[in-house]
Amino acid sequence: MIKMVMEGGASAREYVKLLKERNSEAGRKVESAVAEILANVRADGDKAVRMYADRFDGGAPETLELPRAQVEALAAQADPLFVESLKRAAENIRDFHQRQKQQSWLTTRENGVLMGQRIRGLARVGLYVPGGTAAYPSSVLMNAIPAKIAGVGEIVMTTPVKAGKANPDIMAAALVAGVDRVFQVGGAHAVAALAYGTESVPKVDKIVGPGNIFVATAKKQLFGTVDIDMIAGPSEILILADETANPRYLAADLMSQAEHDPLASAILLTTSAELAKATAAELERQVQTLSRKDVILASLESFGAIIVCASMDEAVDFANELAPEHLEACVENPMEYVGRLDNAGSVFLGNYSPEPLGDYFAGPNHVLPTSGTARFFSPLSVDSFVKKSSFIYYTKDALLPQADDVIRLAEAEGLTAHANSIRVRKEEG
Repeated sequence: MIKMVMEGGASAREYVKLLKERNSEAGRKVESAVAEILANVRADGDKAVRMYADRFDGGAPETLELPRAQVEALAAQADPLFVESLKRAAENIRDFHQRQKQQSWLTTRENGVLMGQRIRGLARVGLYVPGGTAAYPSSVLMNAIPAKIAGVGEIVMTTPVKAGKANPDIMAAALVAGVDRVFQVGGAHAVAALAYGTESVPKVDKIVGPGNIFVATAKKQLFGTVDIDMIAGPSEILILADETANPRYLAADLMSQAEHDPLASAILLTTSAELAKATAAELERQVQTLSRKDVILASLESFGAIIVCASMDEAVDFANELAPEHLEACVENPMEYVGRLDNAGSVFLGNYSPEPLGDYFAGPNHVLPTSGTARFFSPLSVDSFVKKSSFIYYTKDALLPQADDVIRLAEAEGLTAHANSIRVRKEEG
């Protein structure tokens, strides 16, 4: 079911190569189909959106925007206990992200020079939320709450309807997170509507949120027209474990990511051959009771591995090379690894910090870099929803003593008009 590599070295490197060659990008047919959808929505606006809603969503709604009263009525259908859990999760997410907020600043120098940086939220952000079999209310919280804290002026959410009705849990999450407007449309055509704007759907500055291959491809093609959160690949978990770890917990955590997608990867790195064998046995036992057994088995067979390393140092080096989305350290002294795990989207320390705790409740964002991009990308944050501008103010007395330096630098680059802009002021003295 899952590959067992009883020692590192060449076999482990082959596995790394397999993961890096894993192709999760859209094929040419999807790229072409999405490009056509984008072009049609750009040209025909609501008419094209409705046409694609009829084709892909099972029918276009009477109005693309869901009135606020209907959002509230749908949200009222959600399980009250579920809504209370959403609110407690939202409180944790707000507390964590509030600490990321930066302030504009101003500094002064001699001769009256002023300079600084202005930070403000984007004017409008679009949030895509799947609404069919893969409905994720938690993603509403993780995307909308940092945007609100950043000072985004308006959050516009799009989500497809199922059997003519939007998902009540998603509507409840939208109210808890502070989403401003909701549109009942999904797919690449919804992403296009957000990017270009239509008669009904307002144009946004950035699009965030998960989606299927058509949604992901649309976001990729629209980057530059709007900003996007990231190009997400299949989910990943890597666990570092020593002999003190519990194989029952390890197996459960590996499958928590494997159930997402047959392309998801789940990897255990351990220094204990006994623990490796016990975890494999637990996988065989626990998977039998899980509803997404077929997906889990497909994922583990293709991209799952248990690798026995010669030392924890080797395991840490391997983890940093792989740069996983989620990294658990199920070891006796997890805090000693915090400063050594450099390449990971989010790190979970100890036996009682499982990955799903971060997915739903603890507070850090669950929108994370995948496919090794944790080497240079960061999780979604308040910074993802702000823009920064610098400003300078020089007086005449401040500019003139430095004029020759600026002229010299400009002329060295052959930009004589740049130099002239300074020289004409110097000549007036």
